[in-house]
Amino acid sequence: MPENIAARLSERGITIPEPPPSGAHHVPYAVGDPNLFTSGQQPIVDGERRYIGKVGRELSLEDGYQAARVCALNMIGQVRLACDGDLDRVVRCIRINGLVNSAPEFLQQPEVIHGASELIAEVFGDSGLHSRVASGTNVLPFDVAVICDGVWEIRR
Repeated sequence: MPENIAARLSERGITIPEPPPSGAHHVPYAVGDPNLFTSGQQPIVDGERRYIGKVGRELSLEDGYQAARVCALNMIGQVRLACDGDLDRVVRCIRINGLVNSAPEFLQQPEVIHGASELIAEVFGDSGLHSRVASGTNVLPFDVAVICDGVWEIRR
């Protein structure tokens, strides 16, 4: 585990955004003991949904990768909120689940979700290495390209 996540973020020029609010009858995260579950995060930047459309049709593999990266940033924002602003409370990322809004012929969902996985590993080092599911689907809410959720172990 890195000694100071804030320093790691600064060194890498990564800014974790304020997380978007929950849009329905659910919470953006739930804390168990010792696990934290983040709800599905969309590629929202400054309150606006980005990366709209199907990967492999309207969007490229690189667009999908960037969308997954934004989802991971928003997921980390929710983790930071759940940890009262202290990302050093994260023991490890246990698992992420990534859904890719895919054209029928698009088969590179794992490469899309690498955007989320690589960012989490960059932020948390070895503590960011996680198990993962990368799946394709024919539609996602609001036609966003990617949605990611996660399970995290945190210190109380």
